[in-house]
Amino acid sequence: MFPDSSTAPIFLSSLTRVPVEACEQYSSCKECLGSGDPHCGWCVLHSMCTRKEKCERSSEPRRFASNIKQCVRLSVHPNNISVSQYSVMLVLEAHNVPELSAGVNCTFEDLAEMDGLVEGNRITCSSPAEKEVPRIIVEQGVKLCCHLPIKYKGKLGKITEYWHLLRCLSCVGSPYQCHWCKYRHTCTHDPSSCSFQEGRVKQPEECPQLLPADRILVPVNIVKPITLRAKNLPQPQSGQRGYECLLTIQGVEQRVPALRFNSSSVQCQNTSYSYDGMEMSSLPVDLTVIWNGDFSIDNPAQNKVHLYKCDARRESCGLCLKADPLFGCVWCKGENRCSLKQHCPHPQSMWLEHNGINSKCTHPKITKITPLRGPREGGTLVTIRGENLGLEFSEIKDHVKVADVECTPVPEGYIPAEQIVCEMGKAERSQFAGNIQVCIGECRPEFMAKSSKYYYFVIPRLLSLKPNRGPVSGGTIVNITGSNLDAGSNVSVMLKDQKRGGQWITCRSHPSMQGYGNVSVSVFVDKAHIHKDLKFEYVEDPTITKLEPEWSIFSGNTPVTVTGTNLDIIQTPLIRAKYKNLETVNICQVLSPTIMQCMAPELPYSLNRQKEVPERPDEFGFILDNVQSVLALNNTNFMYYPNPVFEPLTVSGVQELKPGSPIILKGRNFLPPAPGGNGKLNYTVLIGDKPCTLTVSETQLLCESPNLTGRHKVLARVGGIEFSPGVVHITSDSPLSSTAVISIAGAGGLLIFFIVIVLIAYKRKSRESDLTLKRLQMQMDNLESRVALECKEGKQEQVEKGLKLFGQLINNKVFLLSFIRSLESQRGFSMRDRGNVASLIMTVLQSKLEYATDECAGEPLFSLFCAIKQQMEKGPIDSITGEARYSLSEDKLIRQQIDYKTLVVNCLHPDNEKSPEVQVKVLNCDTISQVKEKILDAIYKNIPYSHRSKASDMDLEWRQGRVVRVILQDEDVTTKIEGDWKRLNMLSHYQVTDNAVVALVPKQVTAYNSVNNSTVSRTSASKYENMIKYTGSPDSLRSRTPMITPDLESGVKVWHLVKNHEHGDQKEGDRGSKMVSEIYLTRLLATKGTLQKFVDDLFETIFSTAHRGSALPLAIKYMFDFLDEQADKHSIHDPHVRHTWKSNCLPLRFWVNVIKNPQFVFDIHKSSITDACLSVVAQTFMDSCSTSEHRLGKDSPSNKLLYAKDIPSYKNWVERYYSDISKMPVISDQDMNAYLAEQSRMHMNEFNTMSSLSEIYSYVGKYTEEIVSALEQDDGARKQRLAYKLEQVVAFMSLES
Repeated sequence: MFPDSSTAPIFLSSLTRVPVEACEQYSSCKECLGSGDPHCGWCVLHSMCTRKEKCERSSEPRRFASNIKQCVRLSVHPNNISVSQYSVMLVLEAHNVPELSAGVNCTFEDLAEMDGLVEGNRITCSSPAEKEVPRIIVEQGVKLCCHLPIKYKGKLGKITEYWHLLRCLSCVGSPYQCHWCKYRHTCTHDPSSCSFQEGRVKQPEECPQLLPADRILVPVNIVKPITLRAKNLPQPQSGQRGYECLLTIQGVEQRVPALRFNSSSVQCQNTSYSYDGMEMSSLPVDLTVIWNGDFSIDNPAQNKVHLYKCDARRESCGLCLKADPLFGCVWCKGENRCSLKQHCPHPQSMWLEHNGINSKCTHPKITKITPLRGPREGGTLVTIRGENLGLEFSEIKDHVKVADVECTPVPEGYIPAEQIVCEMGKAERSQFAGNIQVCIGECRPEFMAKSSKYYYFVIPRLLSLKPNRGPVSGGTIVNITGSNLDAGSNVSVMLKDQKRGGQWITCRSHPSMQGYGNVSVSVFVDKAHIHKDLKFEYVEDPTITKLEPEWSIFSGNTPVTVTGTNLDIIQTPLIRAKYKNLETVNICQVLSPTIMQCMAPELPYSLNRQKEVPERPDEFGFILDNVQSVLALNNTNFMYYPNPVFEPLTVSGVQELKPGSPIILKGRNFLPPAPGGNGKLNYTVLIGDKPCTLTVSETQLLCESPNLTGRHKVLARVGGIEFSPGVVHITSDSPLSSTAVISIAGAGGLLIFFIVIVLIAYKRKSRESDLTLKRLQMQMDNLESRVALECKEGKQEQVEKGLKLFGQLINNKVFLLSFIRSLESQRGFSMRDRGNVASLIMTVLQSKLEYATDECAGEPLFSLFCAIKQQMEKGPIDSITGEARYSLSEDKLIRQQIDYKTLVVNCLHPDNEKSPEVQVKVLNCDTISQVKEKILDAIYKNIPYSHRSKASDMDLEWRQGRVVRVILQDEDVTTKIEGDWKRLNMLSHYQVTDNAVVALVPKQVTAYNSVNNSTVSRTSASKYENMIKYTGSPDSLRSRTPMITPDLESGVKVWHLVKNHEHGDQKEGDRGSKMVSEIYLTRLLATKGTLQKFVDDLFETIFSTAHRGSALPLAIKYMFDFLDEQADKHSIHDPHVRHTWKSNCLPLRFWVNVIKNPQFVFDIHKSSITDACLSVVAQTFMDSCSTSEHRLGKDSPSNKLLYAKDIPSYKNWVERYYSDISKMPVISDQDMNAYLAEQSRMHMNEFNTMSSLSEIYSYVGKYTEEIVSALEQDDGARKQRLAYKLEQVVAFMSLES
C-alpha cells in the first residue's frame, strides 16, 4: 500500500531491535509457562525463565520445559519430623527432572549438606544430625520454626520441621502426631514420655480451657469476684501451686488469687481494679488463668474483662442514660454527674436512669449547627449538635423546626442525646432567617431547646467557568465562580472532587464518555438547580514527541525542552522520575501549544547516596492532568549523570590573586559524558555578586574574574547544586599615582605618552597570552591526569593486593615473632624504631584485641533527656521565645492561658509511602515547623539526629482524599498580620482535623496546590524559614536571643503564642511580681514531680560506686588519691577543702558540662526549653556538690526552691561516693598505665590499617634479606612457606617505586 501524491513521505531516521518477550519477569516454572508467552520456557537446571536458545544444553531431555505439565515436582516422605528427632531417612520422589547420574546434593539451608542416594526417580537423604541442628530457644511459650529446602544444583523442593506453640490446643490440634502432658505442661512427639498419670491429652476436647463467657463487666474501684466457666481444669498435684488470674491493665500485670471450684469452674477472688485517665469510658482487659506459677489455661474464646467508669466521657445527662444498661449508671441530679447507683447519695427519686421511672433528661441544649445557610428550595441536611437531645428517635421526630420551616429528622444521622440530622423543607419567599427549635417529646419549656445562632435562606448564583477546555482523559481542575456557593449541605456538579467556598467551586473533570466536543455543566445545591449556560470543551490529549536534552545530573534542575501537541491545555504540567520506588517531580512552563520548558527532576536515589556511575530511572514522564499515556514514556532513554563535585580553592579557603588573574575551580564531573559529546551544563560562578565568564573542562572551571579588588566569596551554581569553594583576596597592582603620571607627562611630553600607550597595549596583550596559556595548560593537565590516573589505578591495585597479603602475614603468629626478632637483632634498629613498629603493629592488630569499657551513667542521662523532651512537648511551646507550659525554669514558663487540643496525624513515611502510616501526636497550636520536628522524631526515633532528614529541607503536605494536597508552611499568603505583629501559622490556622493524613515531601522550587487551583510558589522560604534553616529547629536558634527584632523591610515582628514586648517592658502577666512567681511555682513543682525519678536515677548512678562495680574508671580513684596525698603533704586536714578539690576536678568540671550538654555525648538535638530545664538540673547538681549551707529566703530563685528538699539527700550521696572511693584499693602506677593503654585502644576504628601496613613494610624493604633468612631458618615458617609469601609481597610492592 503506497501513499497518494497528497500524502507526505515517511522517513525512518533510525531502526532499533526491540525484544518481543520479557521472560525474566517470571520467577517460577508455573508463572513462566502459565503466562502464555510462546517465546518463554523454563530452563530447569538454571531455575530461570528464558528463550530456548539461551538455555544451556536445552536439547537434552527434561532440561527445558515448554509445557506447564513438564515443571519439576518433588514430594518428600515423611514431610515433617520433630525437633528432637535426628538423622531420619527421608525419601524424595522427583518427577520431570533431568538425568541425575551426576549425583545429588541434599542441602538443609546452612545446617548440613550431604550426598543423596539416587534410585530411579527416588532420592534418599538423611536429615541433619543432632550436632548440626541449632539449639531451639523457647521464649514466652513459643518455639520457632525452620524451613529446610533441599537443593539439587538449584531449588527443587523443601521439607519443613515445625516446633509448636506451648499450648494444649495448638499442640494436639496440629496436623502432626503430638501429645500434651497436662501436668507437665509440655508438648511431645513421643507418647511413651507422657504417662496416663501425667494427664496425656490426645484430642482438643480434652484440653483444659475456658468456655465462652458473656461480657464480663467490672466497675472500677468496686470489690467483686469474677467467675469463669471452664472444662478439664487440672487439680494441682503435690508440690504444685494453685490458680491465679492474670489481668494486664494498661501494660501492667495484676495477679489475683483464684479458687478452682471443680474441673468446670474457677473464680478470681474479691479484688478491685482501676485504670488511669478519663479518656475511655470502658477498657477491655486481657484475662489469663494460670496455675503452678506459669502454666496457662487455653482461652480460645479470647474472654476479656471490661473495666468501666460511669463518669468518664459522660458529662451530660443524655450521655449518661445512653450508656449500656448493664453498667448500672444513673444521672445523680443532686450531684449533676453520672455515677453508679450505690454512689449517688440522694434518694431514688433524684435519679435518672434508662428505662426507669425517671428516664427523660431536661434542659436540652444546642451547641453547634452546620450549615447556617441554604437554598429556599430545601433538601439541605442540617446537622444539630448538642446535649440531652433525646434517647429515642421517636422523641425528636416531627419536633424540629429551622427558621420556622419543618425539618424532617433523618434516622441514619441521629445519635442519641448528641446529634440530630434533618432535611429542610421548602421555604416561602417571605421567609429569610430564624433560629433552630428542638423539642424532646413535648414542647414544654424544660424539654425545649432554641439556638442562639440563626439559619439564613440564600440564592446561589453562577458567573463563569474557567478554564473552559481540557483533555479527554480528564483531570482538569475547573473553577466555577459565583455567589453563595457554600450554602447548603451538598453541591452536585457533573464534574468530580468538588470543593467550594462562598464565591467559588473547584472540581476536576471526568474522562470524556463521548470523545471530543462541548458538554454542559450543571450545578445543584441541594434541591436548588442553578440555571446558567456553562460549557466545557474536551479536546485531544497532549502528546510528547521529543525531549532535548535527554539527560540531567543526579540533583536535577537542569533545563529540558519538551516538544509535543496540545501542551497549552494543561494548567500545571509536571515532569516526573521514578527510581527504586521513589518518585520526584519538578515544574514545567508552557511556552506554546507545542513547546514547554521543564526543569529535570532529581534522581530520587541520589537523596540517599551519592553514586559515581550514570543511572537510568525506572520511569520518566509527565503529569499532565489525568493523561496516562505520558506518565511513563517508552520512547525515551533519559539518563542521569553524577553531580559535579568542587574542591576548595586552597586548604585555608582563601586564595590570593592579582586583578585580572583567572580563577580556576577544580573538581570532577564538570562535563557529563552525554551522547554526542554535547554534555554541557549551565554553570554560574559569582565573585561576590558579580558573574564571571567561564571556560569549562572535565576537571576545571576557568573563570575570568571581573575587575574587582578586596575579599569576595566565590559561589558556583549548577542544576540544583550551590557550593562555595572559598574566598578570593584580590590585591591591587599598585599602578603609578596620578601625581606621578602628570609629572612624567609634563617632563616627557608626547614621547613618554606614546611609550605609556605601548606599555599598556603590551600589558594587555601579555594578559591575553597568559590566559591562552592557562587554557592550553589546563587541556594538557587534563590529558596528563587521564593518562596518570589509568597508570595509577593499575599500580594502586597491585600495591593494595600486596598490602593485604602482608596484613595476612602480620596476623600469622610465627611470622610476627620471627619478624620482630629479626628487626631487634639489627644494629641500625633504634629505640625510636622499636616504638614506631610496636605502635604500627598494634594499629594493624586492633581488631584482635578484646577489651570492654562501660559508662553506666549514659542510660539515665539519655532517659532524663527523653523524659524532659516528652514532658515539654505535652503542652504548648512558643516557637519564637522557647517558652513552654511545662517547664522547670521559671524564665521559660508561659504565663498566659493557651487553649489547645491534642490531635493525632497519620504520616506517610517519606522514604516509602506504601509502608504503614505512622501515628504522631501533635497540638493544634503547634507551628508547621514544630509539627515537622515531631513527625521526624516519630519516624526516625531509632536513627541518630545527624543522619535524619532536616525539617527545613522538607515540606508538610496535608492530603485530603486522593487528589487534594495542601502545602502547610509557617508563613505564606494566608499568614495573619495585625498591626506590626505577624503570627506564625499553626495547625489550627489551616483547620487541620484529627486523624488527618499528612506527608513530608522534599522542599522544591514550586509546588501546585489543588485547593486554590493555582501554582503556589515553593521558592526559597520566607526570611523566618531561612533563619530556622540555620540549625534545623526554631528553638535551637532562639535559645540564644529572643526574636523580637522587626523585619527590616516591613517592620513586622513575628510571634507565635506569646508576644515579646520591648526589652524594657515587662511581659504580660507582670513577670516582675513575686506573687506571680508563687502562683506558677505549683506548675513548676508538678513538672518537677514528673521528672523526679529520672533526676534521682541519674544522680544516684553518678554518685554511686555500687551501681558501677568494677566499671568505675581507675583514673577517678587515682586522681582522688593524688589529691588526698597532696593535702596530707601540705598539712591540709579541713575536709571541706578536700571535698571542694574533688568536686572541682570531677563533678563540676565534667559532669555539669555533660548534664547541660547531652548533645556532646549523644547524637540528638537539644531545644531551648530542654536546655533551660537541663540548666536547672545542672544547677541542682552543682548545689549538691557544695559544702556550704543551702539557705533559702523569699528572694531565692525558683530553681533553688524546687529542689530544696532534695539537695540534702544528694549531698549525702556525694559524701558517700567520695568516702567509698577512698576505701577502695590503691591503684598502682603499673595498673594505671595499663588502664591508659586500654583507653587508647578504644579508638581502634579511627586508624588506617592500610597506611600502617605501608609504614611497617618500609622496615621490610630495609631488612629484606635478614628477615627472609630468619624465616628460612625457622621450622614453623618453612612449613608454612612464609619466606615465599614475603617474597610475593616484595614483588607486588616493588611496583610502587
